Amino acid sequence: MPKLAQTAQPPDTPAPAESAEQLLRRLEWTVMRRLDGLLQGDYRTLLRGTGMDLADLREYQYHDDVRHIDWNVTARLQQPHVRVFTEDREMSAWFLLDLSPSMDFGSGEQRKRQVLTDFVAVLARLLSRHGNRVGALLYGSGVDAALPARGGRDHVLRLLHTLRSRPDAASAGPTRLHELLESAANLVRRRSTLFVVSDFITEAGWEKPLGLLAQRHEVVAVRLLDPLELELPDLGLIPIRDAETGEQLLVDTHDAGFRKRFARIAAQREAGLRQSLAHAGVDTLELSTDDDLADAIMRFTDLRKQRSRLSGGRAAIKLPAHLARAG
Repeated sequence: MPKLAQTAQPPDTPAPAESAEQLLRRLEWTVMRRLDGLLQGDYRTLLRGTGMDLADLREYQYHDDVRHIDWNVTARLQQPHVRVFTEDREMSAWFLLDLSPSMDFGSGEQRKRQVLTDFVAVLARLLSRHGNRVGALLYGSGVDAALPARGGRDHVLRLLHTLRSRPDAASAGPTRLHELLESAANLVRRRSTLFVVSDFITEAGWEKPLGLLAQRHEVVAVRLLDPLELELPDLGLIPIRDAETGEQLLVDTHDAGFRKRFARIAAQREAGLRQSLAHAGVDTLELSTDDDLADAIMRFTDLRKQRSRLSGGRAAIKLPAHLARAG
């Protein structure tokens, strides 16, 4: 895969750093207010789960989970009956965050790391304000921080402050995403919703740990990308640096043949990555650095609702009234 690294992009006049409180307030007024207006219904089922307490028995209905059929009652009454369990409305969501050097790349106004921060801020606040808990595992050159799953706006601010106060990751060799996924498997014991937020520019070996996580938890892969990682424009002779290894080279983007080879390799990687994510059994949201966050979340929501209907109503995660989409 063409590991496009960042070229030097120092701002002309650095803007003052935005605090966690300012960031969250800005997103509440821009993205979250739009989502509140676009999403239909209320927020009764943010992260619905099934508890273990038997609440009732009733006749089987179309789309019921056959695993909940009570065969003893069915045999006695000669009519299929299913067990109804107490619903556990308070669940946990975990953000598994890849903050490796390649996440600092962005060819436009935003870097992938900023998109990650905004996405985490919006989703964490949407979930926590309705009684759910959010936690996070952070990966730089390794898994170096964990925030326990808690609720409330103050906890979201603490998470954002942790993200905002981290220095840019130094080049320390290739990313090993499997370490983040394996750490999550050891840490998150209770069934939860896991958002794996990464550009998936990583060493091989992450597919199996991701699939194992998906067997126990509801997993959403949030894949971050930049348009320049898919196709190079004609910019003439430019220096390119691999953010993961620090390797630099001079590239002639005026060469049409080179641009075609780059696009072909990028397309092959795209196809392979999507196939791996589908094989692992996870839903995927793709977020580009030039995307509108609210629109992207709504696309994710609409497609996931369609999948929920096709699978017989088995929507394992319901963000505010509907938030989700499969890739």
